[in-house]
Amino acid sequence: MTDAFMPRLPRRETVDRVPRPVDGEPGRFSVDATWGVIQPLHLPGGVVTVGELEVIEHLRHGGRVVDCRHQEYVDEGTIPTATAVPHERIVADLAPPDGPLPIVLFCNGPQCTATPKAVAALLDAGWSPATLRYYRGGMHDWVTLGLPVARADG
Repeated sequence: MTDAFMPRLPRRETVDRVPRPVDGEPGRFSVDATWGVIQPLHLPGGVVTVGELEVIEHLRHGGRVVDCRHQEYVDEGTIPTATAVPHERIVADLAPPDGPLPIVLFCNGPQCTATPKAVAALLDAGWSPATLRYYRGGMHDWVTLGLPVARADG
């Protein structure tokens, strides 16, 4: 939540929800800081929040990662091996974990509401908080830290 104490930049008419590479400047990205609503670090319900190192370790152990964004954003790139399940379809389309590892869910970043909505829907549907992890940094932090991005199959 922002207020007069912590005002944010006014929203641009057209926003980029994912950082964009700057042409001719490898490793440099343009970030649009005018969209979204800053999300809490810890979601209600007891789901553990993870950072990039935990996501990488999760992937190394064969853990599932779910991209909760709309397909138009997934098509621009996602975390390698991620499965795309839009947050509105998460309860209907996401199968529970088939092993001991939880499922890591993410979206566009700290100002995106898709993953918090998906987590809330799964908890409301009876999922245990222990079966889920929240990667709050999402594609925003993943990209700006120079981590690999996979293109959606098409």
